[in-house]
Amino acid sequence: MKPLLILTGPTAVGKTKLSLGLARAVKGEIISADSMQVYRKMDIGSAKIRPDQMEGIRHHLIDVLDPAQAFDVVRFQKMAKEAMEQIWKRNHIPILTGGTGFYIQSVLYDIDFTSHGEDCGLRRELEEIARREGAPKLHRMLKERDPDAAAQIHPHNVRRVIRALEYHQQTGKQISAHNREQRERKSPYRYLYFVLNEPRELLYQKIEQRVDQMMEEGLAAEVETLYKEGYTRGMTSMQGLGYKELLSWLEGEISLEEAVRILKRDTRHFAKRQLTWFRREKDVIWIEKEKFDYDEKKILDYMLTLCKKQGIYENGG
Repeated sequence: MKPLLILTGPTAVGKTKLSLGLARAVKGEIISADSMQVYRKMDIGSAKIRPDQMEGIRHHLIDVLDPAQAFDVVRFQKMAKEAMEQIWKRNHIPILTGGTGFYIQSVLYDIDFTSHGEDCGLRRELEEIARREGAPKLHRMLKERDPDAAAQIHPHNVRRVIRALEYHQQTGKQISAHNREQRERKSPYRYLYFVLNEPRELLYQKIEQRVDQMMEEGLAAEVETLYKEGYTRGMTSMQGLGYKELLSWLEGEISLEEAVRILKRDTRHFAKRQLTWFRREKDVIWIEKEKFDYDEKKILDYMLTLCKKQGIYENGG
């Protein structure tokens, strides 16, 4: 079984810095498990690592798509698996790093997405409902057909709501039940699944600080540039946190101050949903930062000890 490391956790918890230390120690390469960092021109809002911060560590699935291109879990899985094969050929270890739990799950358990094909007509019909009557209407439709899926998918995540409705329409089954079945699959990899976490009050404080920092670094200008280039809220890329809120400001729906307030609130809610997702996953190793006195070296040493026990890391650094 080929080795695979996963380092995830809620937004703003500090995954990026720790991932670099882990990659250096185990001769790893990082695959971004993030739904936004894949896009070019979307740097500030996605908290994307800059080339000068990568410390010579090879990164994958960053800056590879134009914001007009669609990106979903099926495409992510294909691209991530291709990157993993390249990494293993170099005798390095792939490290999936990011906060999109469904993307991680798709790779870890090699989830099969071929059980239903894409129905372009149905998709267009559902997209039209979202445009005409709003995302909450679609979410109410899903709640009637698959309450569990509706509870797990945010009402504004139109892409995932549509996918769940498509699945139900095409198969007569609930996608929540399908996902539960897929989670019972055994992973084809020799893996460790680390979830970095810290007390909620501290995490929320860091989220607020991160949003303020993004605004200082020019998030508003970044979104305005994308808007002027023709990227609209109907695109997958522009539905990301930071982008949809500021689009509402640019289109005169709310003030900039209100956009920032909503962004902070929605990012806190997102972090909470991330943690709920990770708690449902099996074989997860929780790394509570306060138990390590917030000392990154202690955290890394602990992770490497487990890697050695699992036979993933053997050369002593």
